[in-house]
Amino acid sequence: MLDLAAPASARAHDRRRRISGRHAARRAHAAPEQPGPEPRLAALIPAHNEQDRIAAAIQGLWNQTRPPDLVVVVADNCTDDTALVAEAHGAQVFHTQGNTHKKAGALNQAIAWMLPHLDDRDLLLVQDADTVLNPWFAETARATFNRRVGAVGGVFYGEEGGGFLGLLQRMEFHRYAWELERTGGKAQVLTGTGTMFRARVLREVRSARRAGVIGGGTSYYSLASLTEDDEMTKAVKTLGYRAMSPAGCAVTTEVMPTLGKLWHQRLRWQRGALENLRDYGWTRVTARYFAQQFLMGFGALSFLVYLTFMITFTTLYGWPGFSPFWTAIGLLFMVEKTVSVRRAGPRAVLVAALMIPEMLYDLFQHAVYFSSLWGLVRRSEEKWVAT
Repeated sequence: MLDLAAPASARAHDRRRRISGRHAARRAHAAPEQPGPEPRLAALIPAHNEQDRIAAAIQGLWNQTRPPDLVVVVADNCTDDTALVAEAHGAQVFHTQGNTHKKAGALNQAIAWMLPHLDDRDLLLVQDADTVLNPWFAETARATFNRRVGAVGGVFYGEEGGGFLGLLQRMEFHRYAWELERTGGKAQVLTGTGTMFRARVLREVRSARRAGVIGGGTSYYSLASLTEDDEMTKAVKTLGYRAMSPAGCAVTTEVMPTLGKLWHQRLRWQRGALENLRDYGWTRVTARYFAQQFLMGFGALSFLVYLTFMITFTTLYGWPGFSPFWTAIGLLFMVEKTVSVRRAGPRAVLVAALMIPEMLYDLFQHAVYFSSLWGLVRRSEEKWVAT
């Protein structure tokens, strides 16, 4: 039975509910809310056959400096022991009924079940089952909310492993975190790895969908999007709220171990982002996202033209020789590449300095972009592939 009044884990609630000064400083930009009763916090973890990873995700929540009042694992069409493992680690289990809409459908059922028990000021944390939150995530996110902030998303980092491909993904994630810090924690996307919502905002999203203000069905998460997290970001912003990702809200998530899995993951992300922009059209909120996609395409095309020119010229006439100007430009580019991944460790800095491995990784990303764009133009159906 759903019960937010009683503590869900005595051991978790005995932990200290403060964070260190350095993490408090990271969230200092957030304006505090008006005084009021402490909002309750509930956590949802959508899971499909995650028996090997669900325990770590749940334990990460109990280890929070501000633990949730309730953790619910949303068992969606599971055929393994996900539910049993979740219950053994102190979580309640919500079983979906007849869901055919993957993660978005599972979350819609669970939110509809939970939200009537939450006040408008209460908080709902949605977290992927393959993710572990850092211990101060919940408290940092709670402190970031004010009247203008509708949701707070995590800053994701890649877990160890995955070989050289895993390292390249961790470097990519570190650069994203670096960019977030440089922009004051303004979220580009409310990542599914971990996002906290005000209950009132979720109610407003559903009302806006039902009123036709935004598309995606008549519930909370869109059923028409390949990337429900990206679409939810645009929905929250369209309603006039800010979406934030403060540095203290770090999460550790899995990396794709093979090129095949990475291809399907990134193709879904990219195609979903393009389709969301098509569906929303040009608005005050989406203008920046359209510009980002244009610059991404322009950069990818320019890089391909440059490589083609250099290969053709070198083949026909030999190496063009040393150019002080272009060498200086290249050195500046290398410095930026290495500085932006310095927190990922010395191996990441070395790989960034070599440049060639990341150029090949960029070519892979460009192939994903053009494949997604071509599929959008052809209106081909992009099927969801488990990664």
